[in-house]
Amino acid sequence: MMKAGHGVQNQSMAPHRSEPQTVESPRRAELLAALSVAIDLGLGQPAEHMLRSALIATRLADRLDLSPAQRDCVYYTTLILWIGCHADSHEYAGWFGDDIAVRRDSYLLDWSGLPYLWFLMSNVGRGQPLTHRLSVMATLFTNARGHLSRLIHSHCTSAALLADRIGLGPDVQSALAFAFERYDGGGLPTGAHGDAIPVPMRVAQLAEMAEVHHRMRGVEGAIAMARRRRGGQFDPHLVDTFVAHAEDVLAGPPAGDAWAAALREAPERDQRLDEPALDKTLMALGDFVDLKCPFTLGHSRRVGELAGDAAAVCGLDADAVATTRRAGHVHDLGRIGVSNQVWSKPGPLSAAEFERVRLHPYLTVRILSQVRGLERVARLAGNHHECVNGTGYPRALPGAALSRPDRILAAAVSYQSACEPRPYRQQLSTSAASRRLEERIRAGELDPTAVEAVLHAAGQRAQRPARRPGGLTPREIEVLCLVARGASNKEIAEALVISEKTARNHVERTYAKIGVSNRIGASMYALQQGLVDAVDPGDYPGN
Repeated sequence: MMKAGHGVQNQSMAPHRSEPQTVESPRRAELLAALSVAIDLGLGQPAEHMLRSALIATRLADRLDLSPAQRDCVYYTTLILWIGCHADSHEYAGWFGDDIAVRRDSYLLDWSGLPYLWFLMSNVGRGQPLTHRLSVMATLFTNARGHLSRLIHSHCTSAALLADRIGLGPDVQSALAFAFERYDGGGLPTGAHGDAIPVPMRVAQLAEMAEVHHRMRGVEGAIAMARRRRGGQFDPHLVDTFVAHAEDVLAGPPAGDAWAAALREAPERDQRLDEPALDKTLMALGDFVDLKCPFTLGHSRRVGELAGDAAAVCGLDADAVATTRRAGHVHDLGRIGVSNQVWSKPGPLSAAEFERVRLHPYLTVRILSQVRGLERVARLAGNHHECVNGTGYPRALPGAALSRPDRILAAAVSYQSACEPRPYRQQLSTSAASRRLEERIRAGELDPTAVEAVLHAAGQRAQRPARRPGGLTPREIEVLCLVARGASNKEIAEALVISEKTARNHVERTYAKIGVSNRIGASMYALQQGLVDAVDPGDYPGN
């Protein structure tokens, strides 16, 4: 075992190549633009959809003579309008199967009346056997509005929390709570209507829908859509203004050029992030993607911490340690572009499904590649599933092409993933996770020195004292961790060997103590307090 503070030397590890330090630090606006591209992927829309929507929204705001503060709010509200939709992907997929495909298809109809009801019915249990679809349909439509209202409430809660984490103000956070409301009062979760819906949200709703219909059906198609929904989904005054100026509002830029055009309209577009602010934002982006699946909650922040600590153990310089840690925080952003129907599958994946999984590191690079100052982080993050024997993905890079940080990050991802549950297996104990890494060394997939550094770093982390914030008891912390992982009351009861009624009481008391009302709120609290991995899987019977 290595001694703390000693560097690790091994001839099998490729030499670390120093690269010129990037002159420019990343701009905050570019990181938020990258986040919007991740949101696009989860919506089943092409990259730059939300950027073009934000551009359309600011042009519309100018023609409405909104104040500068309102215009800024319009831009950010539109850019991250659907940031919360990935936090409820687990529940959404439970109802509708392929969460990304259903979200994509929903753009083609108004979300009200019989057509929308038929859309919901035809997509319940999408891709599942008929008996399963009928069972889910019976459950959903027993109280469809109540079920959807709870789903939307979770969406809005997570959207506001994430907006706060990435530094957006109370005006944006407040507007995001109205994403599913309609001008006519027929929306959810509160049925707000008319001017009770903040004007930035009213503009964002119209602009985002107009972008899709303009891209698919041209200017006339966007105008026709807006007119059909005038007074229903959309504010009549906004629709009239849009129709009067549609050619100008929808004009350009050409496909692929929206990034630069939208950034020119971004509030505080020249604001650069210092080192602490950059780390905070990248950690928030990692937490954002991890909310997509309950079983990955906290994965990215722990990989970032573990990879950074392991890089320090290996004696890498401060710049390389920081780059490795940051790549760990954002390595899984591309998971957004793969349906929860794939991630949550309890059995073996088909060839087509595995090809979608293999794509997610590439999508991570695609999301981050245009952010100036994050080029090295993007490349490193995209290599987290590459192997030293050339059998990894997505590029099957040979070992000679993998740097020390590449190898360390791959080992950190492998270890942390083993310590987390997956739909096809239970989470492993730390000793079992260590044995798994040793098996991968023997198979030629992982670098032995990188694994040794990761296991050393993981041992240091395991010795940290447990925390009990908010007056939570040890049992309530166990319950909180299980809820955050998506466990039902029945599953909590089984894991803790208690009755289901007792489990429900524990959940209610825990929620009351920390001031949340649903899984998403519990998940965010557990993340912020560092409680996600507070319970060792070996503590549970049957593991």
